Amino acid sequence: MDDQERWQVDDDAADAYQRFLVPAVTGPWASILVERVAVRHGERVLDVACGTGAVARLAAQRVGAAGHVTALDINPRMLEVGRSLPPVAGAAIEWLEGSALEMPLPDAAFDVVTCQLGLQFLPDRSRALREMRRVLSNTGRLALSVYGPIEHNPTTHALSESLDRRVRPGASLAKRTEHALADRDELRALVAEAGFEAVRVTTEHITVALKSAAEYVRIQLTATPLARLFTDFPAAERQRMLSEITGDLDAALAPYLRADGLFYPQESHIVLATA
Repeated sequence: MDDQERWQVDDDAADAYQRFLVPAVTGPWASILVERVAVRHGERVLDVACGTGAVARLAAQRVGAAGHVTALDINPRMLEVGRSLPPVAGAAIEWLEGSALEMPLPDAAFDVVTCQLGLQFLPDRSRALREMRRVLSNTGRLALSVYGPIEHNPTTHALSESLDRRVRPGASLAKRTEHALADRDELRALVAEAGFEAVRVTTEHITVALKSAAEYVRIQLTATPLARLFTDFPAAERQRMLSEITGDLDAALAPYLRADGLFYPQESHIVLATA
């Protein structure tokens, strides 16, 4: 695998991603994205950087048996987990391994292209967007999402600060990269420069519910690339750092802690455009 898509999880992390992150985070955002682009019965949908298929599965239900959904990702383990899930009512999903920078797909083959919380991790975002434009029909629609500013996403901000302090400077790079396209004007210009028209950027919010700050830390360090940060440390040192990081987040996220759990806001930008 080359360095085309940087946010990659290992085999065990793909299972954890589906188990923990999809219900709490990517599932709710997928519902918003599919609703905003108004996927219709019979349409052909491509979900780029699909992960385990949160968006693809919702789109399959929307388009029905008359439609078609292709789920594209460079990570074979993510696709394997997606294929293993019970099928949804509607279109069968075609799971396709491939890069967002050079899609193994024909021109003008889709009515809708989606990309949820993935564009920011691509080293050549302009190229990826041009590929999305290429595979869209002349009347096609684009819908993508990226996280807003890290300062507007308190858990990510707190975790990033703690990782840089407790592990090493720069340890939070993977988390901070999640917010690399947070500037709305730059995001709009990037999409327009790829050939899209009527580009609209809106900002949306959800509330994520978890049991505790400790659960958030555990999920992030098992279901994301952050798991690799700790593999070279001795067990005792690793446990010490995890305890310190959890303590940092307990303090930083106190405003979002209730007796029944952690309830924190998350902000993303939703981009809609036409071919």
